[in-house]
Amino acid sequence: MSIGHTLLGLLESGPRHGYDLKRAFDEKFGHDRPLHYGQVYSTMSRLLKNGLVQVDGIEAGGGPERKRYAITEAGITDVARWLATPEKPEPYLQSTLYTKVVLALLTHRDAADILDTQRSEHLRSMRILTDRKRKGDLADQLICDHALFHLEADLRWLELTAARLDKLREAVTR
Repeated sequence: MSIGHTLLGLLESGPRHGYDLKRAFDEKFGHDRPLHYGQVYSTMSRLLKNGLVQVDGIEAGGGPERKRYAITEAGITDVARWLATPEKPEPYLQSTLYTKVVLALLTHRDAADILDTQRSEHLRSMRILTDRKRKGDLADQLICDHALFHLEADLRWLELTAARLDKLREAVTR
């Protein structure tokens, strides 16, 4: 996820302080990985330097000055371009799990046991996500669906690989 573009997008509804941006980000996108304040302010500094935001006001208080940021026309254009650009699908061609299975076969270990253990871990994760989805709001449900669909694809791969272990063993130990 592009933190900079996400913060810019949040600014399109109006100027905000860094604290407000962090809170909005965490509420909408950071359920599992909230932003650190340092990350917000370093990103805002970079966006300011690149002309994508401007300081809309500075408020003095009991602590450090609070800058209020506003998106610029260049920032709006940048967000629009980013939103219109499709994300590159990640084919996972260098899978750690595949590497473990092949190394198990090469070292005469039980690759089926590795697949079974991984299957159990995937199912455990799916139960947790399903529970979160059941209790969550629409945003949580969509995020959980995305993760569940990926885990389902992984499970299909685990089953297929388990069914082909003998052929894979022959192919990698020649």
